[in-house]
Amino acid sequence: MSDRLRNTLLFGVVALLILIVGLIQGANTALLIVNMGLISAVMAIGVNLQWGFAGLFNIGVMGFVALGGLAAVLIAMPPTTEAWAEGGLGVLTALVLGAATVVAAVLVRKLMPKGLPRALAMLAVLVAGFFIYRAVFDPATSAVEAVNPAGTGYLGGLGLPVIIGWPVGGLLAAGAAWLVGKTALGLRSDYLAIATLGIAEIIIAVLKNEDWLSRGVKNVVGLPRPVPYEVDLQANADFVTMAGDAGLDPMVASALVVKVAYAGLFAAVLAVVLILAQLALNSPWGRMMRAIRDNEVAAEAMGKDVTRRHLQIFVLGSAVCGMAGAMMTTLDGQLTPGTYQPLRFTFLIWVMVIVGGSGNNLGAVLGGFLIWFLWVEVEPIGHALMSVITAGMADGSALKTNLLDSAAHMRMLTMGVVLLLVLRFFPRGLIPEK
Repeated sequence: MSDRLRNTLLFGVVALLILIVGLIQGANTALLIVNMGLISAVMAIGVNLQWGFAGLFNIGVMGFVALGGLAAVLIAMPPTTEAWAEGGLGVLTALVLGAATVVAAVLVRKLMPKGLPRALAMLAVLVAGFFIYRAVFDPATSAVEAVNPAGTGYLGGLGLPVIIGWPVGGLLAAGAAWLVGKTALGLRSDYLAIATLGIAEIIIAVLKNEDWLSRGVKNVVGLPRPVPYEVDLQANADFVTMAGDAGLDPMVASALVVKVAYAGLFAAVLAVVLILAQLALNSPWGRMMRAIRDNEVAAEAMGKDVTRRHLQIFVLGSAVCGMAGAMMTTLDGQLTPGTYQPLRFTFLIWVMVIVGGSGNNLGAVLGGFLIWFLWVEVEPIGHALMSVITAGMADGSALKTNLLDSAAHMRMLTMGVVLLLVLRFFPRGLIPEK
């Protein structure tokens, strides 16, 4: 069997599984799987760029995804004018002072000769700058958060179309990745993994606690959409007529149209990212990255700047993950920092890459769809299976209760079993790197 035919069959199996879900559970559920599968595929390509191309072990994926979600809020939500009047200028001034403190410390380090006086001067600059920054920042943020905390309590955004937030999310994640990479990419792979996980946790902690920026755990809701609202479609007489002619209830038809519109936007982004990733993979730059991945010492001997190339690929992969995070926040219609858990945004994406085929962009796409399908469908399937198994048991028995409750853990069991089976029978993934 040729590789092309085999790959087509694999994608066909996943499409068939989603079609079966549509027939059994409804088109809305199937389209929701498709939409999140498209976003997951984009995330998987971002991780595949880092691991599959360059061998960088980044387990801080959720931090860059969260920054993408924050970018969507900062771009699309309307500004809170009262909060800006109360403390907006103070917040901006404090941020400028903080940046100036860092710049001043860097200048001291560059201009003064190495030794104890330089260290003391840097320490003095940082300590003084910190206290000045906090003296301006704390009152300003308190004033912002005091403005209608139940409804707003934050500065809001720019009020621009939310779709602009997608590339901005990539840029914001890329900027954070550059800062992380400049400090962490010199570490060995296991230490790099620890560092990226810690930095991701710091990013999530900031989003949870800085209410003036993201409302923290109170969440930002009502994010504007790039597609029509269902209620607007239902209020349109022409749409209601078209839905009736098609034999559909207007409420059902509006939900389907919205999800199909989202799928079209996400598919366009995935197509662009996939094409660019394939072009990069097959370019001299891509061959150089794989050479560095396979043998850094030999690549350095050939005159390649390994650290610089690692920084490039780390920034690119993080940018893709950030853009996917902005897309996901747009689909959800809200930013919920409390849901950014390593299980969903790191472990799950890594399983997608490993199962699909590390180093192969098509494999990352396949893994994104397949693993997300299993993540969504395994629990209801497990519950139905346990219901059949326990049908003959007495109601209220401890064994029956335990078996029915265990269906909630089927996701983790399935992910582990799938990962073990793939590593045993397809150690290079379902669509391995050529």
